[in-house]
Amino acid sequence: MKTIIYENQKLEVSKVVCIGRNYVEHIEELGNEIPSSMVVFNKPNSAISDTLYYVSEHCRFEGEICFLIQNNKIEAVGFGLDLTHIDMQNHLKAKGLPWERAKAFDNSAVLSEFVPLNADIRTLEMKLFINNKLVQFANYDLMMYKPDTMLLEIQSFMTLEDNDIIMSGTPKGVGTYSSGDSFIGQVYSGHTLLIEKEWLVV
Repeated sequence: MKTIIYENQKLEVSKVVCIGRNYVEHIEELGNEIPSSMVVFNKPNSAISDTLYYVSEHCRFEGEICFLIQNNKIEAVGFGLDLTHIDMQNHLKAKGLPWERAKAFDNSAVLSEFVPLNADIRTLEMKLFINNKLVQFANYDLMMYKPDTMLLEIQSFMTLEDNDIIMSGTPKGVGTYSSGDSFIGQVYSGHTLLIEKEWLVV
């Protein structure tokens, strides 16, 4: 069973629940339609990784603010990368088929450690640097669906177990990456750095 780290403890995670199309500029950069309701898909436990692997020239990174759920509420925050086989996803979307082959493959949910969320959730923002260049930025205000709305919508049809993770969606700036690239993901509350994680693509 894959685990995440929270307060120096390893926690087993049942699933990762992902919110798609949650930032307008990201929807526009991919040429998608703004959804009429929240887009939700899952990644299984086997997708969780603390290592960022080079998968293929068609694999895309998507940096996200992530939430750890305990007692049916947001307990902690971290940084995550939702990896996507973009060529496969486009093929599946064109045929109206599910996305699992493109989104739920092994090691496709790359997660940092998690830290308690004691700050006002409305002050959260994230940054992703690749090879020391800022490529993605997001904050609470830019989210179409806020964290409380995510929780309510998910819980309307799916049970959230303790230690489940919500990946809250990705802002504009996604792209492919190469072996040897350096990634630094950060989550802030205002100007205060809450968590920083560095990965070297292997």
